[in-house]
Amino acid sequence: MATSYDAIVIGGGTNGLVTATVLAKAGKRVVVLEANDAVGGGQRALEFAPGFRADPVAPDAGWISPAVAAARGLRIDDLDLVWPEVSAPAPEGGMLTLSRDVAKTQEAIRRFSAKDAERWPAFTARVHRIAEFLGLLYGAPAPDVDTTSLGELFKLAGLGLKLRGLGKTEMIELLRNVPMAVDEFLDEWFESDLLKALIGTGGVNNLQQGPRSGGTTFVLLHHHVGNPEGAIRTRPVPRAGMGLLTSRLLELARGAGVEIRTGASVQSILVRTDTATGVVLTSGEEVGGRAVISSADPFRTLLVLLDPVHLDPELIHAVRQIKFRGVAAKVLLALDGLPDGGSSLGGIVSVAPSLTYVEKASDHAKYGRWSPEPWIEIRVPTVISPADAPAGKHAMVVHAQYAPYHLRDRDWSAERERFGDAVVATLERAIPGLAARIQSRTVLTPKDLESRYGYTEGAISQGELTLDQILFMRPVAGWARYQMPVPGLFLCGAGTHPGGGITGGSGLLAAREVLGRKA
Repeated sequence: MATSYDAIVIGGGTNGLVTATVLAKAGKRVVVLEANDAVGGGQRALEFAPGFRADPVAPDAGWISPAVAAARGLRIDDLDLVWPEVSAPAPEGGMLTLSRDVAKTQEAIRRFSAKDAERWPAFTARVHRIAEFLGLLYGAPAPDVDTTSLGELFKLAGLGLKLRGLGKTEMIELLRNVPMAVDEFLDEWFESDLLKALIGTGGVNNLQQGPRSGGTTFVLLHHHVGNPEGAIRTRPVPRAGMGLLTSRLLELARGAGVEIRTGASVQSILVRTDTATGVVLTSGEEVGGRAVISSADPFRTLLVLLDPVHLDPELIHAVRQIKFRGVAAKVLLALDGLPDGGSSLGGIVSVAPSLTYVEKASDHAKYGRWSPEPWIEIRVPTVISPADAPAGKHAMVVHAQYAPYHLRDRDWSAERERFGDAVVATLERAIPGLAARIQSRTVLTPKDLESRYGYTEGAISQGELTLDQILFMRPVAGWARYQMPVPGLFLCGAGTHPGGGITGGSGLLAAREVLGRKA
């Protein structure tokens, strides 16, 4: 091998860049190998029509914890984050809009239910308190429940103390609420179908399950970690677009001394004398390293890039059982302008009149069919960043769920445009006049997300955030501490604890594990 590093990081997405920077700042010689011509992973913008650009995969900045920011030297204020409002078209006309301002949201809800408006402050406080506890879990490696180590036992005891610190009422509610179906959770709080749908869709985002499935309340709470009290179903977005976060992370990585190689696709992970010693690129070049850290998902890393002969059969079986189940398509629309009354499109718009509607949509996916009336969430990033479309025009990104990766007796190459037609028809019913504004349309099915971005089965989360795939069971039980059975091989992507939406969290914890290992 001509070149050898202390650490090789596979993939230049957020977690890969965080891992690389933390290691480089600790004095390690690090290289990032990115298969595409630019870093950014899911935050890479796509020009889907002449002059129209959008980042179809990463809708927001997620939670950037203070620990991640400090480890990277990232100044959050430099990102100029904005918090979009979240709206839902009402069947009888008008919009229900949630904002960070509790009092303002109360007034918006009052039109639909005075009772719900009164309960809103208590609800936001409850969500915030539970999400804060999850945030404490996400700032440390997943607990080792099988440990006999005194140090680990102290950590588990500390976790118990933090749980008790919530107080008796909140502790009981956390333990009761987390495994609940999100529709049951919201039924305890509200009566408005539209309000429950607007909130509850956050519990099924990128899940093949519907809102009546157990554990979907956890997913809702997971996506509120790091949010200020009152911010429900919204996450911060850089005013200049997600590309700003990528460019800032890249700048910090290079400033720490990280070598970035784009167009460097990894074909396999090298193992010699039972230790990971480097990688082989598709060009045939070998790159050596004392540690190989992959931000690719666990299946791709352990069963594609690594020869499974180096793994125990039980681990191979467990990795094969990881539920990916990509179930969302992305539809990119080039608009010649916003429809009449399109001022509300400056935020996020969720098209689902009730959770019953969402449950029926999910039923199609259970049987390998796309829903003709999918749950849809749209954003128009060019309202905030007009430079990403020609003057006076707009790019719209549509998250369309339920569209399963595995279709029964059908193929996505034949179904892609039919599904696109169904999405546009659903949008037109909710936002009349939108269809006439569409200049061009690009449909990215879960198959396309897999081929373009490397997401197994098109699963952006690198494995569903179901209760059996979180904490010490992520990616699989017994292997949640980033280091894999092959010495020198680590995972750092969203397929590890704490999962997607916690920006750079997995990367930071993996880097600490690499630095803490015995040489």
